[in-house]
Amino acid sequence: MSNVIFQSSPWWILVCLLVGAVYAYALYQPLPLTTTGTTVGGFDRRTTYGLAALRFLAVSLLCFLLLDPLIRSIQTATEKPKIVLAVDNSESVVAGGRPAINRSMTALQSLRQQLTDKGMEVTVRTLDDTLTDAGTDLTQIPFTRRTTDLSGLLNGVRSDYEGRNLTDVVLMSDGIFNQGLSPTFGQYPFTVNTIGLGDTIPRKDIQLKGVVANRIAYLGNQFPVQAEIVSYGYQGQSATVVLTQGGRELARQSVRFGQGDAFNQLTFQTTATRKGVQHYVVEVLPQPGEYTTRNNRQDVYIDVIDGKEKVLLLGLAPHPDIRAIRSILEKNQNYEVDVRVLTGSVDPTPPAGKKYDLIILHQIPDNRGTGNAVFQTLLSGNTPMLFVLGSQSSIGPFTASNPVLQISGPGTQIDKVTAYFNTDFKQLAFDPAKLDLLAKLPPITVPYGEYHAQPGSEVVLWQQIGTVKTTKPLLAFNVTSPRKTAVLAGEGLWAWRLEEYALTEKQEVVDELLQKIIQLISVKEDRRKLRVYPIRNEFVAGEKVIFETELYNDIYERQYDQPVRLQLTDERNRTLSYAFTPTAANSRYEISQLPEGAYQFRATATLNGRAEQSSGQFIVRTQQLEALNTTADHAMLRQLASQTGGRFYKPAQVDALVNALANRPHPARLSSTESIDEIINWRWLFFAVLLLATIEWGLRKFYGGY
Repeated sequence: MSNVIFQSSPWWILVCLLVGAVYAYALYQPLPLTTTGTTVGGFDRRTTYGLAALRFLAVSLLCFLLLDPLIRSIQTATEKPKIVLAVDNSESVVAGGRPAINRSMTALQSLRQQLTDKGMEVTVRTLDDTLTDAGTDLTQIPFTRRTTDLSGLLNGVRSDYEGRNLTDVVLMSDGIFNQGLSPTFGQYPFTVNTIGLGDTIPRKDIQLKGVVANRIAYLGNQFPVQAEIVSYGYQGQSATVVLTQGGRELARQSVRFGQGDAFNQLTFQTTATRKGVQHYVVEVLPQPGEYTTRNNRQDVYIDVIDGKEKVLLLGLAPHPDIRAIRSILEKNQNYEVDVRVLTGSVDPTPPAGKKYDLIILHQIPDNRGTGNAVFQTLLSGNTPMLFVLGSQSSIGPFTASNPVLQISGPGTQIDKVTAYFNTDFKQLAFDPAKLDLLAKLPPITVPYGEYHAQPGSEVVLWQQIGTVKTTKPLLAFNVTSPRKTAVLAGEGLWAWRLEEYALTEKQEVVDELLQKIIQLISVKEDRRKLRVYPIRNEFVAGEKVIFETELYNDIYERQYDQPVRLQLTDERNRTLSYAFTPTAANSRYEISQLPEGAYQFRATATLNGRAEQSSGQFIVRTQQLEALNTTADHAMLRQLASQTGGRFYKPAQVDALVNALANRPHPARLSSTESIDEIINWRWLFFAVLLLATIEWGLRKFYGGY
């Protein structure tokens, strides 16, 4: 349906007609007649009237278009009622065998056909968010999904069909979900009828419910592997649990099950004998009568690190700060702390030639020159350093040897200061609420003098003297210099930790502050020109393994369009080779369908005529979530159906579901679309005016007019 809308009074149409008439009359006004009835010059009467009519129509139409009229169109469409058949195609559904599922899917196929015959639009959706065609054989749906998120399935339907005439959803599932929330927590604008699959009676089974182990172990150290075992129907019986690596048995233990659904834990102790990612298997040996043995085994991957970061903590004399710093460092198991004191110690100096990853100097260099020799030796390399100053620090040698602070002063006087956080510091993330604690901590002792941060330095804490906030740095660092360096310009860290514990019964804020500064200056800079690495260290079997690629020239500008070769090696020393070329638009490379296991990778490329390489490792894990619970939860399906106004059905009751859906009214929905357009935009009107003018011009020429 269409109608015309005028933006001004419709009476203006009469004016348009009048203008057209006046224009035509002025151009083709009647000429005087002779006594014989003919005109004196010009056209004959019929031709004159015809030309005048053409001019009248053309001018009137142009004037009408100047009024800028609008045309409103309303289109009405009929939308059929829609029904979605949502299928849980996870592995747990087929635990009872494929023939039973095929019978259920045949019934669902019949349901789809009957609903379609009754004039409804039916689509089928699975956990993979895939829609099947109307003619697809539903018995061919693969039940290979390794996780079940029923809430996500229904929320996806709700999102995709928002604003459409979706009246019902039929959910065919066993009611078991292992991801997302329970679907009963959702609010759905449609009725959910459920079809329950699977068996609600617990089967006789033994499950390895979980394995707990550290992700990282150190070469030569022992580490625990804890197995959690659940049994159903094996009361009073025993089973054997075995820990293996590379097919070699490392240990075995026996577990005896009590009454009811027994839960047991046992712990293996094993030693990390090889570095790199090591693959261990924990398995419960199969027992007679088990429903399935797929849940009897779990794989464990441990990253065995060869050595810790070596830290030298060197103090001038015994001091409670040294013990405090040591306690902070030992919270991180990746640090191996070597504590030495120059005075009052049996072995005061570090061994010659020993390499350290970080050096912490407490009041060294000192006023008496006790540590000058060892200080100069430590300066010979570019090992990162943390200076902790105090009343015995020698300001001159310190200022000359560090890239962070310049202190000018007598060197024999001290100040008592507290700390306040530099709010402009953004390089590390700290909780501002926690840092309010700094104002409550006792003063610490700093050398007196003028403090100036050197170029490239970042200030974390400023000094506060009494109530006066100064711009003298208290804690600062510089990571742009050849030697990454940090400076804590005062002694009394131990008192800060004690006061924090007295106030909060924790030691978090001060420890976190120092830990993050230490990590920042001790992190090793990556100077490789080819960097290939997986975006995560662990992937799930079935998902894509994605590698990020970075290439750099001699001045470390990012490069692209250079071929890269990538080689993967699995635990059986089988290799897979790939080649790709990263671009500015896509610097990633994806590998699909890698089987479970630990992989080593090596990437090579030629940059500026030189061979560059990058290597590393990653893990592909198999998820056993679908095997951990095989008892159908029809109670949840009943609750979901009841909450949404639907009903619960068994596969044999599909005909009853068809009748219920067919007998319930599903009115088609009428939707109207209104559009408003300017008539002047109609292209055919232009050609109509042009045609009128062309005909008039042609007739005038034909009859000898000008």
